[in-house]
Amino acid sequence: MEKPAYFLGDAHLGVEPPGAVPYRENLLIELLRSWKGAASHVVILGDLFEFWYEYRYYVNKEHFHLFRALAELIESGVQVHLLRGNHDFAYGDFFPKNLGVQVSSNLKLDIQGKKVFFTHGDGVARSDWSYRIFRKILNNPLNQWLFRQIHPDWGMTLARLVGRRSRKFGADREIRLDEYLTWAARAIEKNNCQICVHGHHHIPGIWSVKTGSVASPGEWIKKLTYLKFEAGELSIEEFKK
Repeated sequence: MEKPAYFLGDAHLGVEPPGAVPYRENLLIELLRSWKGAASHVVILGDLFEFWYEYRYYVNKEHFHLFRALAELIESGVQVHLLRGNHDFAYGDFFPKNLGVQVSSNLKLDIQGKKVFFTHGDGVARSDWSYRIFRKILNNPLNQWLFRQIHPDWGMTLARLVGRRSRKFGADREIRLDEYLTWAARAIEKNNCQICVHGHHHIPGIWSVKTGSVASPGEWIKKLTYLKFEAGELSIEEFKK
């Protein structure tokens, strides 16, 4: 029997929102280390960090032990993938070059006889039009070059401020789960898959649609949930301290 695979996302490491589990980055590291040699794949579905911007000579030292845990997974034979999210979209070559973690925006894998499509899930809801406009601003090469000219300490402070305001603004926004499921059903068909796994809306669940199955691991802020894929079946797991 193949080893299980694990999928998680939306940890937003680097900030501690109200109600967040204390020391959750340490708990995530503990979970990752428990999978060494015991998993086939680990896929992180974006927004691992509240903010990530990769400078040429700078890497955030606050996450050093997390980097080590990811490298140890790779060394144990686990295939590790990291997807870009709407908070950590600006990855460079640090993760693939120094840790062996493969970085992408969308991903398709054959796991346990199933074709699985992975994406973060930002911008797919039709009602999220304001974010799609904002994302175009963030992705503009000139804007990214201008941000790189800011000292990393100041840039991190500015990004956290913007993220905090954005979190407050979106706290009462209605999540249209039907829009995500409609989009995922089309994505399954378009990518010739049986399963679509995404994050972004922080709601854990496994849903059946006409074209296959849709799953979301939830978040690693207040609930510490993730997905386990074993013997071709998905289940939602919760980390217990």
